[in-house]
Amino acid sequence: MSNDTVTADITRRRPGNLAQSLVDDVCRMISQGVVKPGDKLPTELELMAVGGVSRATVREALSRLQVSGIVETRRGIGTFVLNVPGSTVSRLDPATIVTLQDVIAILDVRISFEIEAAGLAALRRTDAQLASIEEAVKRFEQACDTSGSIVADFQFHLQIAQASNNRYFVDIITHFGTSMFPRARLDTVAIARLDRQQKHERLVREHAHIFDAVARGDYDAARAAMRIHLANSRARVVKAHEDLSI
Repeated sequence: MSNDTVTADITRRRPGNLAQSLVDDVCRMISQGVVKPGDKLPTELELMAVGGVSRATVREALSRLQVSGIVETRRGIGTFVLNVPGSTVSRLDPATIVTLQDVIAILDVRISFEIEAAGLAALRRTDAQLASIEEAVKRFEQACDTSGSIVADFQFHLQIAQASNNRYFVDIITHFGTSMFPRARLDTVAIARLDRQQKHERLVREHAHIFDAVARGDYDAARAAMRIHLANSRARVVKAHEDLSI
């Protein structure tokens, strides 16, 4: 694998969210065999140069790839490919989540399985898993920027899935990674105009309600809290785009 080949492919990036576009480029190259598990990715400086993006954008993209279990960064050595995106659920490609309709469709899918995952977490979670969920709630509450909140949000939902003790829930969420969150895929004026602090506070409350139900071992309440959380996310996305079209 030649870094020249990789960087040449990265330059052909579609417009939109720059960090997510870089994530999509890397995932596509891995899926197509341009880079393989064990290969080292170009350095941050090389990615910045060929993509014309900032170091912060590159680091955000690498962070998303790490959270999804696709790459691993070894301090002082570099970033290496771990897995082929889509190997778990090969026909569901996060890179295809592009339009508003795609994002809403993914939210519908999440509603169908994350509700049950939350209910099962209430019944099956261990004390250690509950502590991990609580830590994820706190990290999301403390997140001070969009990229940080996306990663923290993903970790919360991943911990819920892990507490269900059903590996398939974990596989699906891990496969999609941060791509399953609307603000990671859509970069619109309407969403940018939202009161970020107010929205963040609402999400914190919704996460807390889910955690409380799981902590109590209340199957029905955990399902209801997750349903409300995801339905609200869907409604917020639709409302933002309706406002944009006015």
